[in-house]
Amino acid sequence: MKIMHTLKKYFSLYLAMFKASFISDLEYRANFFTRILTDVFWYVAQVTTFEVLYHHTEKIGDWDKYQMRVFLGLLFVIDALYMIFIHENLENLSEKVRKGDLDLLLAKPVNSQFMITLQKANTALIGNLLLGGGWLIYSLHSLGDFHFARLFWLILLIPCSLVVIYSMRFIFSASAVIFTRSENLQFLWWQVYRIGMRPDSMYFPWFKWIILTVVPVGVIVSLPARALLNPPEFFYIAWPVILVPILLYLTNRFWNFALKFYSSASS
Repeated sequence: MKIMHTLKKYFSLYLAMFKASFISDLEYRANFFTRILTDVFWYVAQVTTFEVLYHHTEKIGDWDKYQMRVFLGLLFVIDALYMIFIHENLENLSEKVRKGDLDLLLAKPVNSQFMITLQKANTALIGNLLLGGGWLIYSLHSLGDFHFARLFWLILLIPCSLVVIYSMRFIFSASAVIFTRSENLQFLWWQVYRIGMRPDSMYFPWFKWIILTVVPVGVIVSLPARALLNPPEFFYIAWPVILVPILLYLTNRFWNFALKFYSSASS
């Protein structure tokens, strides 16, 4: 009962913060359209890159053109969810440390990691989620022989993917608490994330093993895509589920470790 009460309290708190973020974003309605327009160019660039490549070859790794379109659809959806709920908070963590704004979050009577992660939602990107979902539906329809019952796997695997992105991004961002300035580490994060934005079959077997286990960015899109495109193998379903509690535990441990190095702006 105590756990359920705590979860309900944090869920209510997040709904209030999400509503506040939405109202704040509505004050700048043009931002909704400019953000969508900006990311449309990114979507077009991703799609165009692979369409050009498939003009010269039938397969990249073991993915054909239609399977790659499904992969990109999942990438757009997962990336949009990450950008809506998590990205802005972790992106600004380094600035909060430098300006002393972290003190205010640490002083609140709720879990500081929760506040750091979910304080603000970027609701201006909801349109991007709709665009990504539209592309995913189109790409699945173009497969022809797709079994739509496999979509139920996404209910499990997309949340797992978001936890993987969040955990890795959080560790890179929380390093700012230790080093105060960590711009180079943030640049490194984007290079690592970019690797996960490509199908795992493109890489050498040893590198594929690394991005699925040691630095599991390959889990983010490749495993959900494989579960959609083929009869799901046990590994594709079980490994992301196993990773979730491990990564959440590691982020919490790292956050508590990083806070030992934090010098309050008021000290």
